[in-house]
Amino acid sequence: MDFKGKVMRYIEERLSEDGALHFTLIDPDPLKMNVESSAKLARIAADCGTAAIMVGGSTAFGIIDDVVKTIKEHVPEIPVILFPGNVNGITRFSDAVFFMSLINSSDTYWIIEAQMLAAFNIKMCRIEPISLAYIIVEPGGTAGYIGHARVIPRNKPKIAAAFALAAEYIGYKMIYLESGSGAESPIPPYFVRTVREAITRPLIVGGGIREIEQAIEIVKSGADIIVQGTFIEREKEKSIRKLKKIIEGIKNAAHERKIKK
Repeated sequence: MDFKGKVMRYIEERLSEDGALHFTLIDPDPLKMNVESSAKLARIAADCGTAAIMVGGSTAFGIIDDVVKTIKEHVPEIPVILFPGNVNGITRFSDAVFFMSLINSSDTYWIIEAQMLAAFNIKMCRIEPISLAYIIVEPGGTAGYIGHARVIPRNKPKIAAAFALAAEYIGYKMIYLESGSGAESPIPPYFVRTVREAITRPLIVGGGIREIEQAIEIVKSGADIIVQGTFIEREKEKSIRKLKKIIEGIKNAAHERKIKK
C-alpha cells in the first residue's frame, strides 16, 4: 500500500475507528540486530495487529536504508515511520518521519538545530513530516542521556502537562511521553491522565511497557498510542501470543473509555 503523504490521515482514521493503537519500535542498531531480523520482527508485530512500524533509536546508525527498505518489502500493509535519533536517521524509503523536538532538553541542538539540519533532506526525500513534541520522563534512559533532557520527575506530572499544552499551542500534531527504552516500569497512569486532561492532541506513551495490565491502564488513563520496542526485541517469537493480547487489550480499553465518555 502507498502511504506517501497519507500517514497522519491514516493515524487519525485508525484512532477514530479503534480508539487507541499499538506501534512497534525497531532500533536498527547493527550491534543488536541485522536487516533480516529487523524485518522478521516487523512482520511478527504486523501479524499481531500493530498499526505502524517505527524505525529509529538514540544510537541507531549505519543500516537504516536497508532496514526500512526491507521492512517495507515484508510489511507493505502498514506504514513505516522514522523515529530519528539524529540527522543520520533519515531515509527516503520511509513513509513518514516523526519530525520531533525534545522540548525538555537543555541543549538547543535537540530542540531545533538537528531539525534545521534535517529539514531540507526530508523535503528532498519527499517524506511526510509529522511534528511531534517529545517529552522525557525519569528515568529517561539512553534517549534522556544523549538528548541532555531535564527529565521530568514522576511525581511532577503537571510539569509534563504544561510542556504538552505549550507544544499544542505552538502547533505540534502529536505529543510523546517517553520514560526511556527498557525502563524498569512505564510512566504511571496518573501521570498520563494529568497530561491527557491538559491537551487535545493525540498522546503517545512509550518506555517500560511489558505487561497487558500496564498497557490497559495507560490507555484507560488517556493514551492514544502505546509504543513497544525493547519488549518485542527481547522476546521475539515468544512474544507473539503476549503481543496479540496486549494489542487486543488496548482496543478493549479504548472501547471502555469511549463508553464512559
